[in-house]
Amino acid sequence: MEIGGVLSESWSLYKRFLGRFFMTALIVYAVLDLFSALVDRAAGDSWVAALFWGLVAALFSVVGYFWVQAALVETVNDVRDGRADRSIGETYSAVRPRLASATIAGVLAAIGIAVGFLLLIVPGLYLLTIWSMLIPVIVLEGRSAGESFTRSREVVRGNGWSVFGLIIITFLLIAIASAIIRALFTPLPNFLDIWLGSLVAHSLTVPFAAAALTTAYFRLAARESAEPAASAAVL
Repeated sequence: MEIGGVLSESWSLYKRFLGRFFMTALIVYAVLDLFSALVDRAAGDSWVAALFWGLVAALFSVVGYFWVQAALVETVNDVRDGRADRSIGETYSAVRPRLASATIAGVLAAIGIAVGFLLLIVPGLYLLTIWSMLIPVIVLEGRSAGESFTRSREVVRGNGWSVFGLIIITFLLIAIASAIIRALFTPLPNFLDIWLGSLVAHSLTVPFAAAALTTAYFRLAARESAEPAASAAVL
């Protein structure tokens, strides 16, 4: 898998369907980021209130985050042929049955990766790489949360360094873009700064990350399918 090719295809899709990607993310992040901004205000200086509202916000955000991720993966799948065949509402409805699996797998992966980072960082980077295809295999292949871990590793196998490089480059691009976008909102009052800055940054950057990983999934899955066929042809 060529990192440049994946990023180029992802950027092409992202630019062509920017409105669709932006609105797909905006619908959920408008609520999630508003809630986060309200939590930040409600917490005040009390650590007890901060802890309580932080836990509520975290629980609320986890479900919303993975629903957005699943919807964006399905959106990439929908527009790869050059046109959008589903409305945004239909896309969210289509991935709703996969939401529980995506959330469970995502939370377990996040815990595992966090523990890996505590163990001298390298294990966390390894897990981040082999589990990078969890949401695509759940949404596009209909895998359960348990199956998705094994399947993601199978998809990545043999291309670990390329996938790792893609993740790092994509993360850096998103981090830089997010920082610039958020900086544009700093003159606003604190509440609007937190809400609108986060909302616009998330709605513009998260779709590109989803496009990059989903495009990588399609390329890896196609290569995986081609290898047995090539072996059979040789025999």
